Amino acid sequence: MSEHTYKFNVSMSCGGCSGAINRVLGKLEGVKSYEVSLEKQEALVVAEPSLDYETVLRTIAKTGKKVNSGEADGETKSIELAA
Repeated sequence: MSEHTYKFNVSMSCGGCSGAINRVLGKLEGVKSYEVSLEKQEALVVAEPSLDYETVLRTIAKTGKKVNSGEADGETKSIELAA
């Protein structure tokens, strides 16, 4: 199986916001590459097959930033996290 591409629309108001997301994605196991754009209000993550969408979503949500929408491999996905 090949890698996954996850895209999240995240509310970020400053460089500190995007920096927080950069830090957590940089530490997440299974992330091949990522790009956080304050300008576009999005985080784009290229992940190994073993890293699932919900794990990445949960990691970004832990920064306290609001995730407005998400996509996995071009398909719109839920941003609701199971408790």
